[in-house]
Amino acid sequence: MGFLGDIGSFIMTPLYYVVSVVLVGWHELWGSVFGPESGVSWALSIVGLTLVIRAALIPLFVKQIKSSRNMQLLQPKVKELQKKYGHDRERLTQETMALYKDTGTNPFSSCLPLIVQMPIFLALFRLLDQAAKKGNGHGVLSDDRAKQLADAKLFGGEISSTFLNSDGNSTVQIIAIILVLAMTATTFLTQRQLMSKNMPADALSGPYAQQQKLLLYVLPLVFAVGGIAFPIGVLLYWTTSNLWTMGQQFYVIRNNPAPNTEAARAKQLRDEAKAKAKGLPAPGADSAVAVEEPVVDRRPSQRQQPKKQSRQQRRAQAPKNPSPQGDSTEQGDSE
Repeated sequence: MGFLGDIGSFIMTPLYYVVSVVLVGWHELWGSVFGPESGVSWALSIVGLTLVIRAALIPLFVKQIKSSRNMQLLQPKVKELQKKYGHDRERLTQETMALYKDTGTNPFSSCLPLIVQMPIFLALFRLLDQAAKKGNGHGVLSDDRAKQLADAKLFGGEISSTFLNSDGNSTVQIIAIILVLAMTATTFLTQRQLMSKNMPADALSGPYAQQQKLLLYVLPLVFAVGGIAFPIGVLLYWTTSNLWTMGQQFYVIRNNPAPNTEAARAKQLRDEAKAKAKGLPAPGADSAVAVEEPVVDRRPSQRQQPKKQSRQQRRAQAPKNPSPQGDSTEQGDSE
């Protein structure tokens, strides 16, 4: 057990420092406004921690969006592979993975932000749990600040308390239930937003669609069941993170939707309305005309070489010349 504990400490110690540095930095700011022992200052510090973490994950989010879009656009080709190799599961898997590799698509990229956030989530959970149970701090969070964090109250409930260990405090239970419901609802709505607005019809069936539907229903269920054991501060972190994801995803879907989706059609209508209001031609009108025009081969045509003919064949094809000069010529040739 000591060996496993050393490994856990080796992994978690850097995370404790990262989380505590950001948390204490925000607490210095909000503590000067609301007081260092105020629950509002600690709640806002947790929100600030969430914003910093999510801002740092923007590159991963962009990669997730690109990979998700590629997965959607590749669904027709994936279906062709299923028809061709449906009888051979091993060959189908190999060909599908080769298709993803050739197009630079990672089917697991959609989970990257969630996977990266889990260690941060665990570190914050441990900080709150240790502060509540033992009053111990980690990283740059001193024991005094840990005690303040453990005792800080938000709407009458301690930030470090959970629904399960509320000791019959109905205020803590109500706050915890509200945040669990908010966390579950935002998780569901975020995934639903992606599937209903930014997925083409071809992507709504097949393995990728099944994966998305699984995430749509399983993730909220997991968070709902596990949420009753999370401290209020952790529930606040995860709900804020989900709201960030919803806003970030809404912006991307609205301004850069995937082709052949409801979001793309809505954007086209908005662009046409804006162009009409400014008296400009509708966007894409020129390109639409260009698509309808037949493609012309502009390469220079090769000059056709004349076939070799005998003198008799050339004489038979030559027009008859009634002039005396022509007759003399013919007579000369006959001689």
